[in-house]
Amino acid sequence: MNDFKPLPDLPPPAATTGVVGWLRENLFSTPLNTVMSLAAMYILYSLLVPVLDWAFISATFVGDGKSACDGTGACWAFIGNRLNIFTYGSYPADQYWRLDVCFLLLLLSFGPQFFDKFPYKFPLGVFSLTLFPVICYFLIAGSDTLGLEHVETERWGGLALTLMLAYVGIVAALPFGIMLALGRRSEMPVIRTFCIAFIELWRGVPLISVLFMSSVMLPLFLPEGMNFDKLLRALIGITMFQSAYMAEVIRGGLQAIPRGQYEAAKALGLSYWKSMGLIILPQALKLVIPGIVNTFIALFKDTTLVLIIGLLDILATVQAAITDPAWGAVATEGYVFAAFCFWVFCFGMSRYSQYLERKLHTGHKR
Repeated sequence: MNDFKPLPDLPPPAATTGVVGWLRENLFSTPLNTVMSLAAMYILYSLLVPVLDWAFISATFVGDGKSACDGTGACWAFIGNRLNIFTYGSYPADQYWRLDVCFLLLLLSFGPQFFDKFPYKFPLGVFSLTLFPVICYFLIAGSDTLGLEHVETERWGGLALTLMLAYVGIVAALPFGIMLALGRRSEMPVIRTFCIAFIELWRGVPLISVLFMSSVMLPLFLPEGMNFDKLLRALIGITMFQSAYMAEVIRGGLQAIPRGQYEAAKALGLSYWKSMGLIILPQALKLVIPGIVNTFIALFKDTTLVLIIGLLDILATVQAAITDPAWGAVATEGYVFAAFCFWVFCFGMSRYSQYLERKLHTGHKR
């Protein structure tokens, strides 16, 4: 007799790939996760729909005054109408091309750094650290030799001033921070003591007080009749302040290098500077890329504090513009625009640091 009885067919396996598989694995894997995912979706829907309606659907993008905005949506016409002020500050309108040339040079210098196969990245990097600041200074400030009208630093402002402060601070703070970190680990007591005192002094005071002192107190110590440019004072204060923080980041990288690396450099007969430049510092800097970029991002955002010494960066120009009675209540739009500008540059630095980590094979997962 044949007693064989086939078993009933099994249900098809649950999808584990594609969109359905991802949703099942990450959002609806358990009853609790399902409830939490649905609740999160409801909250996002409740928040995003009004924001999208205000920012895009009911927004006004073109207009010359508050009469163009009906009040139901964002008045982006205000941003478009004041965009030149937010970008160039009080710089003469007929001289905007000088700042535009600097913006273009900045883009051409740093844009190719994101492309692995671009052949001239190193020369462009050297140009961006040496000739680029000199060229832009004479372009922006003016020069009789070049036939360019002189523009006082009090008229510099907006996004151009923010980028200038951040760029100079970043370029100067990194080498100063490296020297301070090496000095703090030096075996020479005088140098070590000086570096420790410098780092602890500048880290122990807030940047706002540094800028205030550089603007109010520093002129009191200068000879009578000597004028020290306000922008230069701000640049020196920002650089010294961030150098102290950068030094501690670099020192952390130096301490992470195994002692055997130092001993191997000595065994090869390398001098102190050769061992640091060829063996120790390349490894240390690679390890602390996130800390370095984090310091750069903090520096970029701290540039807003120059308002207290009378320099109008992009945030200060926005604050000045939103009080214009011709536009009414546009504070939200102004601050959203300023926040977006800061986010773009800070996010760009963050992404570039992650690109460097992958390129240099730091061995750390994100």
